[in-house]
Amino acid sequence: MDEAIRRALSRGHTIDITTTGRRTGLRRRIELVFHNFDGRLFLSGVPSHRKRSWIANLEADPHLTFHLKGPGASADLPATERGITDESERRAVLPLVAAAWGRRDLEAMVANSPLAEISLEDQVA
Repeated sequence: MDEAIRRALSRGHTIDITTTGRRTGLRRRIELVFHNFDGRLFLSGVPSHRKRSWIANLEADPHLTFHLKGPGASADLPATERGITDESERRAVLPLVAAAWGRRDLEAMVANSPLAEISLEDQVA
């Protein structure tokens, strides 16, 4: 893996992901923020009772493209997601997300925030 990409993955920031639409089969691109905690990559979002389309798409097909963007590195990385629904695992990861965002609504995040771990294919973050 290129050193610039490795550096970009070492800290969380804004990226895009492309998923496959669960009903249409069309490629869908959305901007999100990723987090790197101890070398593990995560996607999350603010609490909502409504399931995000990107999560529903990844539940149907866990393959995605992880688009690094910005001045430090730009790359389109094939990846796979693992949705995190287990409450104990959510309680281990979401406090880190909440701290990164300066949020104080941890219980709402545990109950209603999307959370997925991303594994880059053929690469180690």
